[in-house]
Amino acid sequence: MALVPLSPDSLKTAAEIILSGGLAAFPTETVYGLGGDAFNTAALARIFEAKGRPRFDPLIIHIADLEGLDRIARLEALDGEARNKLEILCENLWPGPLTLILPKRPGVPDLATSGLPTAAVRLPSHPAARELIRLSTGTVAAPSANPFGRLSPTRAEHVLAGLGDKVDIILDGGRCGVGLESTVLDLSGFEMPRILRPGGVSRGQIEGLIGPVGTPDVASPERPLSPGQLLSHYAPGTALSLHSEEEMIRLKPEKDEGYLFFDDASRNRWAAGAALVNKANVRFLSAAGNTVEAAANLFETLHDMDRLGLRHIHAEKAPDEGLGPAINDRLGRAAIRQG
Repeated sequence: MALVPLSPDSLKTAAEIILSGGLAAFPTETVYGLGGDAFNTAALARIFEAKGRPRFDPLIIHIADLEGLDRIARLEALDGEARNKLEILCENLWPGPLTLILPKRPGVPDLATSGLPTAAVRLPSHPAARELIRLSTGTVAAPSANPFGRLSPTRAEHVLAGLGDKVDIILDGGRCGVGLESTVLDLSGFEMPRILRPGGVSRGQIEGLIGPVGTPDVASPERPLSPGQLLSHYAPGTALSLHSEEEMIRLKPEKDEGYLFFDDASRNRWAAGAALVNKANVRFLSAAGNTVEAAANLFETLHDMDRLGLRHIHAEKAPDEGLGPAINDRLGRAAIRQG
């Protein structure tokens, strides 16, 4: 399959494909999504089949504007405090990399929500993504456009390599800006909103708007409440392990292993004793140690390192600030390899 450059005409073509029950891969500000009509169960089934995704893992439904929220969410089921927090979040963080878990309307297919009484909804900030959604059905279910459990795609080439002809069209909009999936926040009825998946919006940003938020005690691997909660996820084909900065510095360099540092400073501390290692095997996420830049580079760097034929990748933890927890969440799940 050839990649199709993003243009008004290709957006119309992709919208027609979604309207007819097909699948379109398209860029968002987070990662590339694999989109199908959220109310077409045959299209939803194709998404699960194309990705090899278990049907107990719910999908995120993308909308083009705030008016679309009422088609998915039963807002009248929220109490006054939750409604107020929802309005604040929508006003300040939408469009953007934030997914909200809300009580769903009865017409939303159980296949989209894995049978849960809630739906995951997002209003992306990427203008082409919103236009595609608007031109098609107005409600597009779109998980990341990659084989289930593998690295998320931040370029159209990643989609092509992972899914190939399982998609009807792949729109090439270049590199995604945020580079991490959205933060998932549960507003569905608990006393305190809960972050189910850290992502492109930090905890600090959310708490600065609506006050303290919690996290679930334990995410059930058999019944996740949100995408991205399974223990093993976001993994390259190459085995990966996660280390503190001091652990990374003490690693003995091996020519067939890769080393992914958070910043240039920690790489330089290690490099003094690592003259024999192939420089192509050594990367960092942000020269200056900026967590936003590091998040944007994470998946692309892992895709690049995965193509080197390494025996193992060692990755350094990010600091626990800004988007650092989201980076560590992805690396931690990538380090857990099952079977």
